Amino acid sequence: MVFYLNELSVFGHGPETAKMLQGSTPHDQLLIQISDSFAGLLLFAVGFLLFMVSFVKDRDFQSFFAKGCIILHIFMALWRIYFERRLEDLARDWPRQLVGDIVLSLSWLFFLVYSWREKYD
Repeated sequence: MVFYLNELSVFGHGPETAKMLQGSTPHDQLLIQISDSFAGLLLFAVGFLLFMVSFVKDRDFQSFFAKGCIILHIFMALWRIYFERRLEDLARDWPRQLVGDIVLSLSWLFFLVYSWREKYD
């Protein structure tokens, strides 16, 4: 993802917006690259955490983790509603990303409903 960042930006946002998102000064470009690196590190950490949690057999912990993921996706949706829609460069992308956050939180909610069904059957 880091090696083809420009191509991913062009694919996701279009060529004009991708050029604006790269930054206009070397300082801005460095800050954006550092931010992208931290985002990649966060994605790796979340994936590794999900991998570790998948081996836990405790249902209470699994439901606790699912509730935390639901809250995280709700906060991400609120962030997109209140802040990202105000950025004119990203204004056309936030509804699609908002739908993605809602779908991901619903997937965790369905996991909770399924685990409650198994627990009370």
